Amino acid sequence: MSNTKVLPLLQPEVSDSVTPCCPPLTERPFTAEEAETAARMFKALGDPVRLRLFSAVASHEGGEACVCDISDVGVSQPTVSHHLKKLKDAGLLTSERRGTWVYYRVEPSVLTAMGKLLTIAPAAA
Repeated sequence: MSNTKVLPLLQPEVSDSVTPCCPPLTERPFTAEEAETAARMFKALGDPVRLRLFSAVASHEGGEACVCDISDVGVSQPTVSHHLKKLKDAGLLTSERRGTWVYYRVEPSVLTAMGKLLTIAPAAA
């Protein structure tokens, strides 16, 4: 008989007023700080293994994934951990340790901000 208890997952608050890291590329030139932030994000996603891991987390049921569920990307487990750390350092993932496993999630605001960065700015009225 097991004494384990299933705990409900907390859902992150989704905000419609997400402030992206940078303005849309077509709105105005980036400041130095905005360029650094965007470059760090794109650099992290510029590696095929990292992009696969980011996609695996983002598309995983419930919006989060245990490292045990996403580690089959053709590299060793220490390399997976290295790539996940790079994605986390770039602000693309958050993580939470639960027992022996680490769960990663892509905050909805990150995807929204990335989408806004790559959209065409509305024409001035």
